[in-house]
Amino acid sequence: MAIGWLAVLQNVPWSEVINNAPKVADGAKKLWNAVTRKPARPEESDSGPPPAAPTEFQTIAALQTRVNVLEAAAADLHGQMLASSELIKALAEQNSQLIQRIETNRIRLLRLSAATAVIAIAGLLALVIVLSRHGA
Repeated sequence: MAIGWLAVLQNVPWSEVINNAPKVADGAKKLWNAVTRKPARPEESDSGPPPAAPTEFQTIAALQTRVNVLEAAAADLHGQMLASSELIKALAEQNSQLIQRIETNRIRLLRLSAATAVIAIAGLLALVIVLSRHGA
């Protein structure tokens, strides 16, 4: 079983994996920084006296503030989504290259197996012919 894994690991295009690694790492860092820089959602404090009945102006200002905060959060999420998409795209391209190489190696292995079988059969036939002539 270890020989199978060794063969698979030897057939991996490590040069391409290594060349693409910085792009993938940069994308992961950008995504991580975008996620971790976002401060925790502030909790509403219950300290202080309850406000008096808000005026219409205070209500509109509070709603406008909430809208601005939500727009900023949506823009931040959009940026994170774009960073995630770039990272996923890079990983998908790398994965497709690996799959393409594996498929190429599978076809080569089938051809090599067929050629080996043909040579083995030809060798056996030659051995049978030589032994039949020598024995007769």
